[in-house]
Order: sequence, then C-alpha cells, then structure tokens
Amino acid sequence: MDERRVETLWSHLHWLTVLGTAGSFTAAAQRLAVSKAAMSARIAELERAAGVPLVRRTTRSVRLTEAGQQLVDATRGAFEDIGTAFAGIKDLAAAPRGLLRLTAPVALARQQIVPRLPEFLRAHPEVRIELDLSDRLVPLAQEGFDLAIRHTHAPPETHVAWTLCTTRSVLVASRAYLRRRGTPAEPADLAQHDCLHYLRAGEASAWQLVPQAQGRRAAKVTVPVSGPFVANNSEALREAAQGGLGIALLPDFSAQAALAAGRLVEVLPGWQPVGSFGEHLYAIRPYSPYVPRAVQALVGYLRESLREGFGVS
Repeated sequence: MDERRVETLWSHLHWLTVLGTAGSFTAAAQRLAVSKAAMSARIAELERAAGVPLVRRTTRSVRLTEAGQQLVDATRGAFEDIGTAFAGIKDLAAAPRGLLRLTAPVALARQQIVPRLPEFLRAHPEVRIELDLSDRLVPLAQEGFDLAIRHTHAPPETHVAWTLCTTRSVLVASRAYLRRRGTPAEPADLAQHDCLHYLRAGEASAWQLVPQAQGRRAAKVTVPVSGPFVANNSEALREAAQGGLGIALLPDFSAQAALAAGRLVEVLPGWQPVGSFGEHLYAIRPYSPYVPRAVQALVGYLRESLREGFGVS
C-alpha cells in the first residue's frame, strides 16, 4: 500500500480504536458523533485495504479479530497522545469550555448535584453538561464519560478520585409512626419495628450499628430487620418513612431536608449505622495525564459547595 493511501486511512484507524473500546458500532458512532452507517462503511473500507478481517460481527456486539487487535494495540497510544496534545492546546484558553459528560446516582443527583449545577454553569457559560442519572456502575471510558460522582466506601484503584465530602447513614421515622409504635431505645428494639430496607441483590436484611461515643472501631451490633416496604432508591425510602410506614435507613443527603423541616426525626441518635452506604462522595474519572479544565472546575466547585456536608448532626 503506497504512503498516500495510508495517509487517507488514518481517520479509519482512529475509528477502529474507538470501536475496539466501545464494543459496538452504535456506541462507537455515538462517541464519534457520526452515523452507524458511516462507521460501518469506514471499517469495511479499512478491512478491504488491509486485506484481512479486522472485526468479528455478531447480532449483539463487535469484537476485534487478532489482526484488528494487533492494529489497535499498535496505534492506540499514538492516537491518545494526539488527543491529549490537542486537548491541551485547546485548554490553554483561560475559561473552562466544552462538553462535560457526567454520570451520578439517581437520588444523589436529583437532591444534591442538580440543584448546584445552575450556579456552576452561570459561572462557566462555555461549559455544557450532559448528565446521566443512573445507579448502574457504568464503565466510564467505554461509555465516554468524563466524570462520575460515586457514593462509596472506596473508589476503584484504576481511576483518579477526588474526595468531595464525608457522609454518614442515619435512621429516621415520622413522629406519627413513633407515636403509634413507640421509639426504639436500643438497636435490638429494631427487630420489633417495621424497617424500610434498601434493596440490594443477594444481601440479607440486617442493619449494623456501633455506639457513637466509641467510634467506628467499636464492636458492631447486627440486627435482622423486616418491614412492609423495600426499595433500591433512598428517595423512595424517605417518602415511605414520611408516610409513616416505618423506620428507614438513609444516607444523610437524602434525610437532610426532611429532618430540617421536621417531617422526619432521627432514631437511635446515640448509634451510628455502618456498612449500608458509603462514607464519602467521590468524583472519579479514568486515569489520563491530562484533566480538562471543565472537569477540574466542576470538581473544585462541588468540593467547595459540599464541604459542610449535609447538615445532619
């Protein structure tokens, strides 16, 4: 193949590297902002020029052949270097700019992230945010996200993580429920109450608590719990608790407003629930030597905005 022909296929090679990461023509086309038909045509043209199949197509996905993987491995680093260099040049401008693709859990995003975004976007008018609300732990690089907000005990070691703030869990109930059923005096009493549990596949319905005064190194008390309602969303559990259905275990960011307004009260304030939810909010992204200014600006803003926590003493 002559040198001029190779030069005309450089963009085709880049599209192949994106396809190898994305895993499907549809996802790759979305990342490149082109049509699926254009994506398929470019890869087919590259295969004709190479003289060997580069991808193995199935009804659900696309996988690279050995030759395709070899080609991607040989060229991916160069394209990443080009992308990093170009992004760095673009980012020399004083103001953060461009599209920032962000993913965050549904309840956390609705209650704490989205209300903070208008101020950020007014301060940075050249930044656009595309927010994906999902409790699914998506592969960030594969799905093209620049940043994820995670409520977890520990971020993945393969990613860069910034701590945004600490969080804690809290037991809450409505005054009407406590008048009707009584107020638990110690963790064992929870076994006799209607408890609103966060639904996680394969996990037993049990809560763990430690005495506040002794800190989290104290021996844990484990209490089996049951109740009329479970859900995999803290907003749903909070609403059920406000409706008097029982005692709910919530992250503080979900309980904050209802506690402040008196719609809910804290139960067993001398005990700290542990193990059910993460202890920090993190902003994470796949490792790269270059972090766009828009990402840096949003992380800094969220850290400043969230530094006081969620007002649950």
